[in-house]
Amino acid sequence: MVVKQLRHADCDVPELGENGSMARKKLDFNAVRDIGMALPGVKESTIHGAPSLKVRGKLLACPALHKSADPDSLVVRIGLAERAQLISCRPDTYYLTPHYSNYPMVLVRLSQIDRTSLRGLLERSWSFADAKTGTTTSKPRNVKRRAFSR
Repeated sequence: MVVKQLRHADCDVPELGENGSMARKKLDFNAVRDIGMALPGVKESTIHGAPSLKVRGKLLACPALHKSADPDSLVVRIGLAERAQLISCRPDTYYLTPHYSNYPMVLVRLSQIDRTSLRGLLERSWSFADAKTGTTTSKPRNVKRRAFSR
């Protein structure tokens, strides 16, 4: 299998700050909330006691709570292919730890992302989460029940 190495020119990830500068206001979950709540159908919720944003019950974003994540990191639901591209293009901003690797999520260092890039990421996350949920009614799970024997 041939894996294409992503070069900077191949990245569809916005530059940091205006004119590529690093000067910007540090973002926190309040900024994430402000941006996310402007998206259709997004509701504020909690997960493990921490604030979160969900669309149709599916997680959109929340603070990274697992000890493997860097401090002041955000977990954002995103497709696996896009996650790989984000990490490849901006490893200083986007990363992954083994705890999160089996989930369609990426970790984001809030100190390394500007408001415009965060808005774009949350919009892509919303599209991914909304596409995964489909309609407002979910299909029932096919649960196999085992007979209990002693």
